[in-house]
Amino acid sequence: MGGLSPGSLEERVAVVTGGARGIGEAIVAELAARGAKVAIVDIDLERADRTAPDGALVLAADIGREGAMDAVVDRCVAKFGRIDILVNCAAAIPGFVPWESLDPEEWDRVLRTNLYGTYLVTRAVTPVMRAAGYGRIVNITSDTVLSGTTNFAHYVTSKGGIIALTRALARELGPDGITVNAVAPGLTDTFSATQTKHGDEGAFDAIVAGQCIPRRGVPADIAPPVAFLCAEESRWVTGQMLVVDGGAVHN
Repeated sequence: MGGLSPGSLEERVAVVTGGARGIGEAIVAELAARGAKVAIVDIDLERADRTAPDGALVLAADIGREGAMDAVVDRCVAKFGRIDILVNCAAAIPGFVPWESLDPEEWDRVLRTNLYGTYLVTRAVTPVMRAAGYGRIVNITSDTVLSGTTNFAHYVTSKGGIIALTRALARELGPDGITVNAVAPGLTDTFSATQTKHGDEGAFDAIVAGQCIPRRGVPADIAPPVAFLCAEESRWVTGQMLVVDGGAVHN
């Protein structure tokens, strides 16, 4: 890999969950633009096929189901020979509900996808990285963990657990040459955001008013910081959470 330009991911292989739309789609495009070979893992196989860059491997999997990633890892290694990068971006984005009114099944659904799914995907990919003595894992969490966000306890809890998992795995995987970091986006203008009350113009405006950079975030704002944590330049960075939210104020 010597002689490559800063930020280059040439010769690297990346697995991105939730890569069919929104922030995940932007991350896939950014990694591919930097030279990485990309495997997209998403439940929306049709959209993933439409948005995938040339040469990408597109695979369907329910990341919250134990064993679902085993075939994904096998196919990725069979095609590319390795896995250097894992970006855990897949997430369930629920509606806003007061915590005491939450259906326990909905609580379980959100945590199973967001937190347990991140655990299962990482567990499946890690042995390949350990065998190579190299890896970059980036977990997508959320700046809602910093603010709390009313009526969003199931989502905030799941994303807070991802931060804790990131720090724990950084300790355990560091000796194997694997870094583990998290990126915490602020409210980003995506399809998923429009499905919640944050899709209301007034809610967007109120959040933007509390940012240092007074505009809505878009997926392309999140992808380059993720790519930095996947690149050689971040080799001494692990166990960290990078907040990418336009400088929002969190009380």
